[in-house]
Amino acid sequence: MIDLDQISEARDLDALEAVRVELLGKSGSISALLKTLGQMSPEQRQVEGPRINGLRQAAANAIAARKAALEAEALDARLAIERLDMSLPAPERPHGSIHPVSQVMDELAEIFADMGFAVAEGPEIEDDWHNFTALNIPETHPARAMHDTFYFPDGKLLRTHTSPVQVRTMTSQPPPIRIIAPGRVYRSDSDATHTPMFHQIEGLVIDKGIHLGHLKWTLETFLKAFFERHDIVLRLRPSYFPFTEPSVEVDVGYTLDKGRRVLGGQDGWMELLGSGMVHPRVLTACGLDPEEWQGFAFGVGVDRLAMLKYGMDDLRPFFDGDLRWLGHYGFGALDVPTLSGGVGA
Repeated sequence: MIDLDQISEARDLDALEAVRVELLGKSGSISALLKTLGQMSPEQRQVEGPRINGLRQAAANAIAARKAALEAEALDARLAIERLDMSLPAPERPHGSIHPVSQVMDELAEIFADMGFAVAEGPEIEDDWHNFTALNIPETHPARAMHDTFYFPDGKLLRTHTSPVQVRTMTSQPPPIRIIAPGRVYRSDSDATHTPMFHQIEGLVIDKGIHLGHLKWTLETFLKAFFERHDIVLRLRPSYFPFTEPSVEVDVGYTLDKGRRVLGGQDGWMELLGSGMVHPRVLTACGLDPEEWQGFAFGVGVDRLAMLKYGMDDLRPFFDGDLRWLGHYGFGALDVPTLSGGVGA
């Protein structure tokens, strides 16, 4: 006679395992009954088969239920005696640090806020109209090529610049407009000074009577505050961008310090950013009358600004996740940029 009560009487998991082996193991009593089915007549199997299989299933269910109950009891007993010591001393200093890109973003926001600029944001997955067409970029422009832009099968794309934020701002709010648009952008490129994903900041001003003098003053004020030097000198060179007319490349004077270029002075010139007056076609595409409104725009790589200011030679470690690099170049969590205390504090 097989007694299933011994399952409920098992006091721990080891005892329960012994009962399981006794009943359902290779030489167990229920396993032995199953072996007798082959010696029975078909009529006997019809009667005994369901009974023996039902007995096996009942034993398996009872063992599983008892096992779950014993495990729950063991967990309750463990939780009843374990204690978490919340009085452990905190580390002497925080281990976390601010990534240089995040720090520079905060520095830029602080500087431009002082000049009356708001921060605007937009989606990183864009459509062709916002990323190219509205910005007067022709269908044949190389920037639209597959080898330069990451496209999705549905025609959407990863934005190649933060300029679509300018378009979204001009189409969603009336002028005057003063914004900066920081964020991640994506292009198919990778070397010491380029990565497939990088950070860019663009500025846009739309108002009446805006001219290149306003652009130069804005950039000069921004660069002097960012690099914390008063000897920043700019040179504007004619250039071409589809979304600005006239367009200018901005060179910044530098001095040589132990073989390294340091912005400030006039030992030489370094190309830093692109800018220009917003193209009338862009204004028209955004629903603004170019006869009434004018504006300027500029864009610069945030990662490049960080490299120039803090003496970094290679862009790729920015995204490697190496804590040694971050420990060397990172900023303390309380190093909040302020114009009074120094944006690079």
